[in-house]
Amino acid sequence: MDHKTSRRKFVQQTGLLAGGLVAAPLVSNANFFSGSAGIIKIALIGCGGRGTGAAIQALSTSQNVQLVAMADAFRDRLDDCYKSITGNLAESGINASKVNVTEERKFTGFDAYEKAIALADVVLLTTPPGFRPVHFEAAVKQGKHVFMEKPVATDPAGIKKVLDMAQVAQQKKLNVVVGLQRRYQNSYRALFKNKELIGDITSAQAWWNNDGVWVRERQPGQTEMEYQMRNWYYFNWLCGDHIVEQHVHNIDVVNWFKNAYPVKAQGLGGRQVRTDKKYGEIYDHHFVEFHYADGSILNSQCRHIPRTMSKVDELLIGTKGKIYGDAAVIKDHRGNTLFAFDKKGENNPYQAEHDELFAAVAKGEYKFWDAEYGAKSTLTGIIGRMATYSGEVIDFEKALNSGIDLMPKKFSFDADPLIMPDANGMYAIATPGRTRYNIS
Repeated sequence: MDHKTSRRKFVQQTGLLAGGLVAAPLVSNANFFSGSAGIIKIALIGCGGRGTGAAIQALSTSQNVQLVAMADAFRDRLDDCYKSITGNLAESGINASKVNVTEERKFTGFDAYEKAIALADVVLLTTPPGFRPVHFEAAVKQGKHVFMEKPVATDPAGIKKVLDMAQVAQQKKLNVVVGLQRRYQNSYRALFKNKELIGDITSAQAWWNNDGVWVRERQPGQTEMEYQMRNWYYFNWLCGDHIVEQHVHNIDVVNWFKNAYPVKAQGLGGRQVRTDKKYGEIYDHHFVEFHYADGSILNSQCRHIPRTMSKVDELLIGTKGKIYGDAAVIKDHRGNTLFAFDKKGENNPYQAEHDELFAAVAKGEYKFWDAEYGAKSTLTGIIGRMATYSGEVIDFEKALNSGIDLMPKKFSFDADPLIMPDANGMYAIATPGRTRYNIS
């Protein structure tokens, strides 16, 4: 798959995109499924573009599934999502009976997720990532299998919650798939299978450099809470900054191939071109050194600046050779090809995530426990952000146990988020040397 092809573009090209917000161990299908005839009931939590795509992918599996409930903070997002899903059924080859969401099962507001989760066997968590820990906790406590998008949190407190609930999910034998789709992509799986060809991994590079994403302008009458939730990409409590929200894909590949997570990070970043107030508080570039316990270093860079080099990829360097992620090639240090994946055998990894999850659920199998690595790779991105914002060396374990919590203390459209604009509508921006975390 071309490194410029994002999840959104991939879904568009495969006809899956439409319109992001908001138990006891399995014994047998008969005991588990709440519906008749072994129907696996699905609830969608978060009805933006990613939620729409995930719902259609879940409905496109070969299993006996049915979407029965939807939840979002905003009714217009839910309505757009429902219209897109139902409007794409025929094109996607989905039987219309697989969508059975009555008006009584369309829930809106901050507590909508709890009502929708209660009606399902499998929940799709696709809101902006700041809400992921709370929604994951609710799903696990209610004994539901989960697909949740990456990243799985935006702050250390959220990561801690996800890791705690991951243990509960394992105890309950609940399948959890995280949308780090390279782990479900044939080419990356083949590279991983053959990674011994490069010997010990001594260093790595990772990139997510492109123009950036959408902006949603402030509308008349919006409260600050609604504005930030509508324009969620630019606020850390909701998004985590693009080093967390997007670059987590590439960071996770390196963690996966190394079977390890960094012990510390240091780096630099800033806002070079995205200086307007509509860009909230996030940076437009980050460069981070992630240090692993074995002495190896991942040099990581991500940038959202138009008309600059575009590159989304990974390179792993070992004692005997190199792995080129997007090209799906392994070479020795003289440039000789040791392994090359035949791109004719590539799959749609976004669909594979759902195919494999729902197949396991239908068979009563417990096969997927992605929450732990999803949380630790997300935390890798978070410590990278903390390092670039502060200029400090950030320790992985100390950050995890720091208790840093970016979430609002009250969830209501008339409540204030923790970060508020000044009289000119500008938000405070982290400044290295002045922004301090005091955890090292």
